[in-house]
Amino acid sequence: MSDDPLPPPSPSPAPGRTTVRTAAVIPAAGRGVRLGPGAPKALRALGGTPMLIHAVRAMAASRAVSLVVVVAPPDGAPEVKSLLDAHALPDRTDFLVVPGGESRQESVKLGLDALPPGYDIVLVHDAARPLVPVDTVDTVIEAVRDGAPAVVPALPLADTVKQVEPAAPGEPEPVTATPDRSLLRAVQTPQGFDRATLVHAHETVKDDVTDDASMVEQLGLTVVTVPGHEEAFKVTRPLDLVLAEAVLARRRLNDGF
Repeated sequence: MSDDPLPPPSPSPAPGRTTVRTAAVIPAAGRGVRLGPGAPKALRALGGTPMLIHAVRAMAASRAVSLVVVVAPPDGAPEVKSLLDAHALPDRTDFLVVPGGESRQESVKLGLDALPPGYDIVLVHDAARPLVPVDTVDTVIEAVRDGAPAVVPALPLADTVKQVEPAAPGEPEPVTATPDRSLLRAVQTPQGFDRATLVHAHETVKDDVTDDASMVEQLGLTVVTVPGHEEAFKVTRPLDLVLAEAVLARRRLNDGF
């Protein structure tokens, strides 16, 4: 893997047809304290392979994704580069590692800044969602190609949701409302964007946010959802890691994955 900037992708030779190229940015600079002490979350092993590698492979599995930018911990870019070099990745996909920032938002911005020209669609994917199926990735990309400025995969909620009034730690929290769960969705990644829209959002919105789609919402633009997948869950707590191991074992048994 070269440290030199990647050259702009060459245009398609097909006459009369515009090629829309897609890049994926994977912020992987967080430490994942809820998984407990040890390596940063993205470098935790899943089936003997770091979660980050699974997430990178999940993006590269889409033939529409020709570049994956991994945003490493600020002092961990060399380690992440070595990690990518040590694992088999598709030859048709380019890979780039850049140092991240102090927050997820800052890290995504640094990943965007590293993108060469020629990529019109950008996916932002959590390194902690290592098992997202390629069909979900392709569905997000297709929705952006069809004209949506921002697209998120999402699932209906299975549980009733309560809105509460915050209380002191350990104290009961009074319920203030029960939202209609049919109008609510649990949002996953990769989230897909028109590149210019996402760049503008990061240049404009300075509030601390939990995902990039909410930044686009603050611009007054429409964010649309597409069907997510139950295997695209986020590995945040130790029980999530157990579930991810089970999903991966089933895939290997059934599909040789």
